[in-house]
Amino acid sequence: MKPQPTAAILVIGDEILSGRTLDSNSNYLANELTNNGINLSEVRVIGDEAKKISETVNFLRGQYDYIFTSGGIGPTHDDITAEAIATAFNVPLEINSAAVDLLASHYPNGKADINSARLRMCRIPEGATLIQNPISKAPGFSIENVFVMAGVPSIFRAMTDSTIPQLVGGDPLLSISVRIEKGEGDIATKLSEIAKKHKEVSIGSYPFSQNGRYGTMIVARHRNKDVLNKLERKLQNLM
Repeated sequence: MKPQPTAAILVIGDEILSGRTLDSNSNYLANELTNNGINLSEVRVIGDEAKKISETVNFLRGQYDYIFTSGGIGPTHDDITAEAIATAFNVPLEINSAAVDLLASHYPNGKADINSARLRMCRIPEGATLIQNPISKAPGFSIENVFVMAGVPSIFRAMTDSTIPQLVGGDPLLSISVRIEKGEGDIATKLSEIAKKHKEVSIGSYPFSQNGRYGTMIVARHRNKDVLNKLERKLQNLM
């Protein structure tokens, strides 16, 4: 089996921390990474603070193979992610001519419509590679193992879709789900015994209540289909 690279997601934005905006980007990216054999190991959410962004990016990029950021590359004063990334890599932040051309193609009057606010979206750290944005044309960028993408969900997803195929992944993580019509307390002991004998498999239990009855959904994850098929039969015996 091919080894799985590791990844972390850094969600940036005061609006996420305040509860005004619901983060859906990490969920979308997590699914795409899993499907492409990349192991998501950590998700962090931080506010719009340049020093904190730089420090967190520098820490994470030394821990994992891929780092993805979401948010803070728009046209307003609090969009400071590009600046913070440039600081993290100790490189200049400059107006990127290719980014300007891409953004100009989105407006009817081309570059004439790019005001000072929109020009902020063309500030790219020196040496970075642009990430295409087919929706509003304002690009994201990647530098070494860090991928910087927009916070708007539709744009984030488009950037993710263009980025994932370029990454080197391992064997995808497969999963099975077994529904047990018993509460967690009724199956916990036997489930623990199964888990101890299959330490190479990620096994989680999730209680549910439906029509006044309690049950447990057991989800097992592994990269080998045969291993999961054998385990599924053991889990079904819990019923």
